[in-house]
Amino acid sequence: MKKIGLVGGTGPESTLMYYKELNTRIDRLTSGEQMPEIAVESVDFRKAWRYVVSERYDLLTDLLAEKIACLKAGGAEVISLTAATMHIVFDDLSEKTGVPLVSIPAAVARAARTGGYRRVGLLGTKFTMEQDYMKKDLREAGIEVCVPDPADRELIAKRIFEELENGIIKETTLTEFQQIIEKMHEQSGIDAVILGCTELPLLLNEGNCPVACLDSVDIHIAELISRAME
Repeated sequence: MKKIGLVGGTGPESTLMYYKELNTRIDRLTSGEQMPEIAVESVDFRKAWRYVVSERYDLLTDLLAEKIACLKAGGAEVISLTAATMHIVFDDLSEKTGVPLVSIPAAVARAARTGGYRRVGLLGTKFTMEQDYMKKDLREAGIEVCVPDPADRELIAKRIFEELENGIIKETTLTEFQQIIEKMHEQSGIDAVILGCTELPLLLNEGNCPVACLDSVDIHIAELISRAME
């Protein structure tokens, strides 16, 4: 089995999910015979987030590239970022490091196409909802992408940053998000919603989502496992 390398810390809650799920699922898939070797290079989330907000993408690329180099030097063969927002520099990062990173947007687009979805809603950080890096692969797969209206985007971004990134789960926030998804279903006709921030599965899942739910963490982890077990 190939060693898995994760660029984590952006944020800590999703990094914990990746680590736990990779171990649990591979242990189960191998009938208790194997668990993966996993290396984690944890990024200073506050520093990385400042680079995103200030659009210092050159500094963000350098920061993440340093972590990827450490993972590669440590023998990791399957390497990925554990945050969708950090994919804002995915292309530059791939070029700078020469490492074939396992992309969250590409994995989600494949899953959406396999599921037969034609119009999907996208929730995530403000950057994920408003910029192109999470939408491009979906559009190329022939899938229309809808985002919430500006006021709802602000609310979602605020709840992610102030609550979910800190592991805070509130029923009131779940209700707010459910109402936003229902509105997108009624007004835009979405047939599924993408949890495009890796902290969103802390709040939303197939059981409480008003429409079909594409969990980017679940999809990405499955892709990592497939690559590691090739």
